[in-house]
Amino acid sequence: MPASTREAVRVAVLADSDTRWKWGALTARRITTATAEPTGFVLRGRATPTARQLAETGVSTTTPREVTGAEFLRAVRDAETRGEGYDVVVLALVGGTVRAVLQGLADLGLERRPVVVTGYVGVVYEKLTDGLLLRHGADVVLANSRHDAERFRAVYEGVGAGAAAVVEAALPFLGGAPHTPEAGRDTLVFAAQPSVPATRTERAYVLRRLIEHARLHPGREVLLKLRSKPGEHTTHLEEYPFQKLVRELDPPANFSLVYGHMGEVLDRTDLLVTVSSTAALEALHRRIPTAILTDLGVREALGNHHFVGSGLLASFDRLDKGLAPTPDEHWLARQGVASDGSYDAAFDAARDRVTELLALPALPPITPYYTTETAPGYLPGILARHRLDVTAPEPRESGLRRVVREAARGAYRHGVQRVAPVIRRLGEL
Repeated sequence: MPASTREAVRVAVLADSDTRWKWGALTARRITTATAEPTGFVLRGRATPTARQLAETGVSTTTPREVTGAEFLRAVRDAETRGEGYDVVVLALVGGTVRAVLQGLADLGLERRPVVVTGYVGVVYEKLTDGLLLRHGADVVLANSRHDAERFRAVYEGVGAGAAAVVEAALPFLGGAPHTPEAGRDTLVFAAQPSVPATRTERAYVLRRLIEHARLHPGREVLLKLRSKPGEHTTHLEEYPFQKLVRELDPPANFSLVYGHMGEVLDRTDLLVTVSSTAALEALHRRIPTAILTDLGVREALGNHHFVGSGLLASFDRLDKGLAPTPDEHWLARQGVASDGSYDAAFDAARDRVTELLALPALPPITPYYTTETAPGYLPGILARHRLDVTAPEPRESGLRRVVREAARGAYRHGVQRVAPVIRRLGEL
């Protein structure tokens, strides 16, 4: 039965990190007419978020269920068996996992499969072609800006794949009141990233310059906004947490580390500084002065090359002298920042597309670009790594299994943040 003939639209979101859960849950609300909360699933893996991280996203009062890929597919299958099948599935995942889940959904052979939506959680500055081709086969591939939509279509058309699934939208978590200066308030916020910059030397440099900036401007509050606490993981691995590096320094009283919801931190921000965090787009949406650091170069590996032409590139030397960059309005218009008040309409096209698909008597088969014919030396490895066999016996969940799983996860994170750097340093001797 097409969802258009029912009053309620049932939506499931599968995410593999806290950031993607935030993107997926908010996207689900913006592109459907569903009034109920989406059913949330978090993929079990190295980046599985903690309860604190999920709560900090602020997108739902209901904690998503932690599952394997096979368990998610079983949940989709069982929901249809109960007559409560999902109408829309939002895949907030890395490209390879999207491709594997697409295969799994196709193999379920559902009487009526859900509309599959996917996209990117922020700035797309690496693995554009590979990531897009792995996502091909979804009914809707969301682009966060006009710039991204043009790039996405060019990739799909360039390999002879259909580009009709690409729909221009925006980041779903933009919002908040426009920036309003307050008398007596002067706050600089640095939005940290887990793996940008990547090396200990570069991260220590950024931290040192932030502390020096705080000393140069004793009347300014300098906040280092962190994504995760030690032992927690996000989308990207963090080998050198700023929390540990700062122990070796002696910051002044007007410098501090902060956690929490980015929107709430931006409420008191007068200058947002970052290397290439998506927080820059959130700040620009609210017309908060924003600077993209050039101290470590403007490089693809850092992602700040995305901001070429933005008018936002600046070094610490210039920030120390009081620079507050002025963004290029043409660049802003192409990046989906929607600081001109057009944000409310940014998801209309995506919502219309999903509505049209839900009204069809039947959805077409899932037809990804990557198949055993187009990529016989690549696709089998991707599918094998994800092991989405819904016919395998479902493992019994127990307290002991949970304890062992958490211990293994903790050991992995300890290895990434403590053991790996030591081994790397020994290798350089």
